[in-house]
Amino acid sequence: MPKSSKKKKDKAADFSKAKLKLGKGKQAASNAVDTSFKARSIALPTQSIATDKDGDAPTTKRRLTFDALIIHLKHYNASTRRDAILGLRELLEAHPELIGTHLTTLVNSCVRIIGDEDASVRKTLLSFFAWLFRQVPREDLLPHSPVLLLFTTSAQTHIFPEIRIDAVRFLDVFLEYIPDVVTEGWTAQGSGSHGRRVLEGYLGILNAGTSFGEGGDTGPIQATSTASVVLSPSSKLTVLKSLASFLSYAVTAAGGPQDVTAEASAGALPTPTWYFSSSFASTSAFDAFDALLRPTSTSSPHADSRRTHSAPTRNWVAEVSDEWDEDFVGQFSLATSGVPSFSVQELDGIEGAVAASVEDGQTGSGLDAQVASAMHVARALQSTLVATFLDCAPAVFSPSSAPPDTELQMVLVVCRICRGLYGRILQNAAESGRSLDIAESDLQTILSYLSPYFPFTISGPSTARRDIKVEQAFQDLNLIFCELSSFLVLASQGNDKHLPSAQRPKTRPPRAARSLQSSTSPSVVSARQIERVSEYIVHLLRGEAPTPGVTSSIPRPITPQAYVSLLPTIWSLLNGRNSEVADASATLFSAVVEHATKASSTSAVKRHTIDFIGRLVLLDREPEYVGAFRSGRSQEQDAKLEEWILQLPRTLWELGANHPATTETIVRLLLRLSQRRSRLLHSEVYAALRSRLIPYFTITHPTRGKLPGPFAKLPANSPLRRLVLDLVATLVSQSGRQISLGEDELVLAVDEAVRGSSEEVYFAGLRRSVLGL
Repeated sequence: MPKSSKKKKDKAADFSKAKLKLGKGKQAASNAVDTSFKARSIALPTQSIATDKDGDAPTTKRRLTFDALIIHLKHYNASTRRDAILGLRELLEAHPELIGTHLTTLVNSCVRIIGDEDASVRKTLLSFFAWLFRQVPREDLLPHSPVLLLFTTSAQTHIFPEIRIDAVRFLDVFLEYIPDVVTEGWTAQGSGSHGRRVLEGYLGILNAGTSFGEGGDTGPIQATSTASVVLSPSSKLTVLKSLASFLSYAVTAAGGPQDVTAEASAGALPTPTWYFSSSFASTSAFDAFDALLRPTSTSSPHADSRRTHSAPTRNWVAEVSDEWDEDFVGQFSLATSGVPSFSVQELDGIEGAVAASVEDGQTGSGLDAQVASAMHVARALQSTLVATFLDCAPAVFSPSSAPPDTELQMVLVVCRICRGLYGRILQNAAESGRSLDIAESDLQTILSYLSPYFPFTISGPSTARRDIKVEQAFQDLNLIFCELSSFLVLASQGNDKHLPSAQRPKTRPPRAARSLQSSTSPSVVSARQIERVSEYIVHLLRGEAPTPGVTSSIPRPITPQAYVSLLPTIWSLLNGRNSEVADASATLFSAVVEHATKASSTSAVKRHTIDFIGRLVLLDREPEYVGAFRSGRSQEQDAKLEEWILQLPRTLWELGANHPATTETIVRLLLRLSQRRSRLLHSEVYAALRSRLIPYFTITHPTRGKLPGPFAKLPANSPLRRLVLDLVATLVSQSGRQISLGEDELVLAVDEAVRGSSEEVYFAGLRRSVLGL
């Protein structure tokens, strides 16, 4: 039975109609054939038979050409993009001629991945740019700087903080090769220039604002940053280091103090003189003083920002062209400086209007705008810098452990930023005589946090391994602290320099009154702080440890970079009018002269010591010098200065022809002292100088007889040779007694040295006209 019923059900199923249910489609028949199909395509654009292949094109080891690598830079896979950058470097290293022909394509393709979301791609691109920029001439790189900075500043404001940090690393590479383009227009607010966008990007990463309220400079700072991520110490150090480099280039280009504590060539390091400007009644008087000892082969760092010395000179001759019918065209700053016009009857007040225009900074070269921008940035960074220092100082200056490298570098870069900004601001205050109370108060606040740790020394355990980098970092901190202190003192000394003639005091106030004025000024550094700075400089010049009880630092001779960075501080302490630190100033002056006397002739610091002390001695005869410093206030100081002067002929002999710039500085100094009849050059000093200059021209050897001295090694037909002969003629003429050819050994030695040379006729003319021989 069951079997027959099953057969009946199967037969009935063949003729039954399936019921359709709501929401379900019609089911396919059991015997239906599926005719659908799927197809996939493989795109091989570089293998198309319609494309002509260049078999001679350079390729990498993976047989990829330049065009193929450029296409791979746009690939969706991060590994492919990274490999494309590595392939480009491989290809360009093997075929450097491709760089010049494909530079535009290369830069335009690479800049698009500056903000790549993959960290390995950004790191590889950073290394590639650092290599590529070394191969490209600067003039070829400049046209591509706008697009480089456009994508980099865009990456500075990226939503991901790691991309913003890497954008700062790209800026470090750009600052190394095109710093002037990166910092261009950093003072122009709202202009959209490269420098301004870069600066705002820095401050945005640091959560610092640059916009001011309705009150302008005096209004409250408004936060302009959208960054809410707290930076790690290493990332913050990267940003601060890059910002310090940016401000260093920007401030130096604007005529501010240079960062000489960094690694620099000692031979190319100039001796700064800007700190003397606040002690002269006029800018022209300071420029004339600045040019007294400047060698002809170099130019003054102070004057470089205002004039160029590379133009050749020639004698004037009348030159008139008959075809030239245009009027004379000149650039007159006062004509367009906003000075009101006057009628003939109102010309009596023109002097006051011009003086007011100059005082307001309308006739300058735009330095006031740069100083104002520096003040804005300093105010914006004030809280960030102070907070960073307070966070790192306990770990760096801990007496029980060695300083961590990241925190130590953080403190150092904070101090460098302060030196760059406040140095530019207060240098302008010292030169112009304006009082910038806000900047001075902010700097005094920063110094109040630094002062408890000064002098900065390594306070770890005595058995710890000495690290030369750590000791150099601590020395840089000490030097920067001294510079910051000197900026305040120099600014206070220049506040009364540019008073109108009617308000300027006719006579110098008594010493007690000057001391009272200085001590009541809020911007002057305290007497105790000045004494501590003076003691540190004395220890440094003598090669001693900065703190007698600390033996962890290695005493060593002062470097040229350290000596040059200390010169503004030394001058501010010597030129101070505070009687409370008179003893410290006298000790400092003695230490400076002793160090200059003992310095070896071949030492890299010798040239700077001669230039600085020589200018101190020359100040006595400057008619427009208004400073408080006077050399030789005691017989002991006079004796040390005379000893220093008398060792200069030996330095000349030891230098020979190896350092012509130093030789010329010495000769010019002795010539200026003799021409001005310095009180240090009395009859005994004159006689000693003349006798010690004889070996410079002729040497008498016990067995070989007379030999030519170092004068013969100077380049033939060099202006330096005639300058030396001028010095001899001046020294002999100032001797005060009649000289005959047969008794003056110096004249005979010079005759022997110039015999048969082109200077023989020149010296013969000097003898007739000057010496009367």
